[in-house]
Amino acid sequence: MYIKTYAGALVGIDAVKVTVEVNLTGGGVGLYLVGLPDNAVKESEQRIRSAFENSGRRMSGRKVVVNLAPADLRKEGAGYDLPIAIGILAAMGDVRTDMLEETLLVGELSLDGSLRPVRGVLPIAAKARAEGLRRVVVPRANAAEAAVVTGLEVYGLDTLSDVIACMNGNPEIRPFDPSSVIEEPRRTEDSVYKEDFSDVKGQTIVKRALEIAAAGGHNVLMIGAPGSGKTMLARRLPTILPPLSADEALETTKIHSVAGKLGAVRGLLSDRPFRSPHHLTSQVAIIGGGSSPQPGEVSMAHNGVLFMDELPEFGRSILEVLRQPLEEKKVVVSRAKYSVEYPSNFTLIAAMNPCPCGFYNHPTQNCTCTPKVVHRYMGRISGPLMDRIDLQIEVIPIDRNELADIRPSESSDAIRERVIRAREVQKRRFAGTSVHTNAMMNTKMLRKFCPLSGDATELLGQAMERLDLSARAYDRIIKVSRTIADLDGSPDIGPMHIAEAIGYRALDRGNWGR
Repeated sequence: MYIKTYAGALVGIDAVKVTVEVNLTGGGVGLYLVGLPDNAVKESEQRIRSAFENSGRRMSGRKVVVNLAPADLRKEGAGYDLPIAIGILAAMGDVRTDMLEETLLVGELSLDGSLRPVRGVLPIAAKARAEGLRRVVVPRANAAEAAVVTGLEVYGLDTLSDVIACMNGNPEIRPFDPSSVIEEPRRTEDSVYKEDFSDVKGQTIVKRALEIAAAGGHNVLMIGAPGSGKTMLARRLPTILPPLSADEALETTKIHSVAGKLGAVRGLLSDRPFRSPHHLTSQVAIIGGGSSPQPGEVSMAHNGVLFMDELPEFGRSILEVLRQPLEEKKVVVSRAKYSVEYPSNFTLIAAMNPCPCGFYNHPTQNCTCTPKVVHRYMGRISGPLMDRIDLQIEVIPIDRNELADIRPSESSDAIRERVIRAREVQKRRFAGTSVHTNAMMNTKMLRKFCPLSGDATELLGQAMERLDLSARAYDRIIKVSRTIADLDGSPDIGPMHIAEAIGYRALDRGNWGR
């Protein structure tokens, strides 16, 4: 008896439809899996046998051959348990076959026959709809995630017996109702969204720089003594970012789905991600990949913020691999057995001390580091990486009078309104392109959308000569000045916008460690 069911395999943040072919033949006993399965898939035999026994079923005493097609695509994970089990039961005559042609199944089986959630259900459900399938059957914990895909019947079930009943047309088994889930804002880091810029005393220049970064998608490096407020400021940046668009929310949710980071009652993510990896995090965890490829922190921060505190403490190799995602807004991970691409369009917010002791250039504390030590410490950040950071801000500790001031500062809501207005200007400017913010402009767009007056060109030329800036830094200053002009509601870039953008290149002034 020959039966087909359908499953899905992850390739990057997208999915490929997998046909699970089951054939019962004579001439032997046992389950034979072919089609490039990994160890987790090969172990499905034992899980399926135990699930059958604990669900009142018995495995066929005949030879069972299961092929996972296409055979040249590596199959990974335990999500193939359910389609293989249903295929075997259909071949044995225990499950009707009329619904299988329009159904994609995904789920891991426990030994007792219950269904366990798997990662990547959202892109698999999207692929099912694209392939013209009518329904998907998933573990109940993955139902809200799959229901994000409209035009598809989603059955979130608890046990193998429930799936059998569903496939046999039991009228009591109904599709998942998305309205049954209480929608809550997705909080990648709860503490971020409980805070507000009104809590920050002083630091007017730094808050202005973060507003520019949020408006134009620019990268920021804050350098200052311990306790000057760098982390406090960085953690409030998501509160002034504009809301996710529908396309951004879907793409961001797919990444978190592939990484297995969505909860049981989450649909689309509603808040921009904020990722803050520790400096001891491995290179694979930052950039993605591994033996079973998954997105790294740079992709988990897609359409959001990647905060790297104590930047010089990260390994040199980790800092250098950031150059590709910062420039190309994507990560391509190539290994001997696979090559995957993950989107990684994030805003980098980095923070660091000015020297090992932390008090170089401090207004009141004495630095114990020699100029050579300070220079070596700053040298941990390479020039090519520094070139890719648009805003380099010195964070100076505030005095006690400002700290004692009980008057609230400007709120995140007020700053966010200005950011949204600037983003709307950019949306109209880049309509019909894949570019969303000023920071994403290429050289051709820069010449088209950022013409400079004679005075602005002369001022920028003087800065280039005095600060010995690279061509990349030249372009990034123009991009930042374009964002400043957008915030000011100005259609043209003036000398004052160029001057302010130049002022945010603190580490180009050549005065650190001298």
